[in-house]
Amino acid sequence: MKRRQILWGVTGLLGYGAIAPNQAWAAEPAKPLFSLPPLPYGYDALEPYIDQQTMTIHHDRHHAAYVSKLNQGFAQFGITAVPSSLENLIREIKLYPEGLQNIIRDHGGGHLNHSIFWQTMAPAQADTPQGSLATELAASFGSLTDFQAQFNQVGTRHFGSGWVWLARNPTGKLEILSTKNQDSPLLNGSFPILGNDLWEHAYYLKYQNHRLAYLQAWWQVVNWAEVAKRHQASLA
Repeated sequence: MKRRQILWGVTGLLGYGAIAPNQAWAAEPAKPLFSLPPLPYGYDALEPYIDQQTMTIHHDRHHAAYVSKLNQGFAQFGITAVPSSLENLIREIKLYPEGLQNIIRDHGGGHLNHSIFWQTMAPAQADTPQGSLATELAASFGSLTDFQAQFNQVGTRHFGSGWVWLARNPTGKLEILSTKNQDSPLLNGSFPILGNDLWEHAYYLKYQNHRLAYLQAWWQVVNWAEVAKRHQASLA
């Protein structure tokens, strides 16, 4: 698809509706293209590992801001057609005008990363990885304990804000990696399976500057059933 088609809305992206050239700089539509998903549990559900105040601020302010600024960016460029998923939005970032690409990278990435983050957590439970996920984690990292230790190490060593991920890389292998700011592993062709937020707003109220303590506690609220679904999706 030509970049001009997206910029002027001549043809709907992935079957969505289009707008005429003289409407390209119209105000944001009444219904935003992107919306903030609700948490799949209560703000206090991850206590004592992640406190209620942190969850409230993190979701209602930080994630909401990414969604709002992403909508503003699309309105600024007069684009009313979007891909069918946030994953495809990141994958197809090069189709968009250069100025909007920066917005998609930062705010679209923030929207996607946080959407994954909420879903891959759940109130503390005693479950562990099962099935093919457990098998591949053991084959790739040695054991669940070894995987968690390596994940924590990468997260602790990451400088500044960003994310630490379990991802499937373009060669088909599982790897642990970190990304800066709100960059998604999808930008480099990797599929994000599980990620932990390393921005201070994710943990500072409870853990202050003790990032490792936060990383270690976070395993108590990982939703392994959801991680298994993303693991299967990474094989598609």
